[in-house]
Amino acid sequence: MRYGQIRKYDIANGPGIRTSVFVTGCPLKCPGCFNKEYQDELNGKEWTKEQEDLVIKYLKIEHVSGLSILGGEPLVQDENLLNLLKRAKKEVDKDIWLWTGFCYEQLNKKQLEVLKYVDVLVDGPFIQEKKDLNLKYCGSTNQRVIDLNKHSLRRRFDET
Repeated sequence: MRYGQIRKYDIANGPGIRTSVFVTGCPLKCPGCFNKEYQDELNGKEWTKEQEDLVIKYLKIEHVSGLSILGGEPLVQDENLLNLLKRAKKEVDKDIWLWTGFCYEQLNKKQLEVLKYVDVLVDGPFIQEKKDLNLKYCGSTNQRVIDLNKHSLRRRFDET
């Protein structure tokens, strides 16, 4: 996995003060994407145990309310992302938000495995023609904010 940045304190990507990880590499390359520099999988730095430890350290700060994973495209990353999410749930147990350009209903088994550790999913590709600056946590009106702990689709996929 490669990443573009880690924000210790982020107030733009999810509720409260959060730690955010921006991964690099995205096959969707949505026109008008706000993180175009993170579309190239060769951009950024190689993810190591040091970065994982740093994110966990930030999440242990009392006023940090959770972890946000953005990109690039988180759901095309290697096992390092899954390891980070598992560790965050085990050691810190704060909410995890993840943004993806894929739609939930189209995810494969590997991607659904990642979502077992995610509390809120923001899904759907960014569509320039549907851009709406008034939306909370989304860039275009086709995107959804899904509470996976309450959503019926998650229960259906968890049963498989």
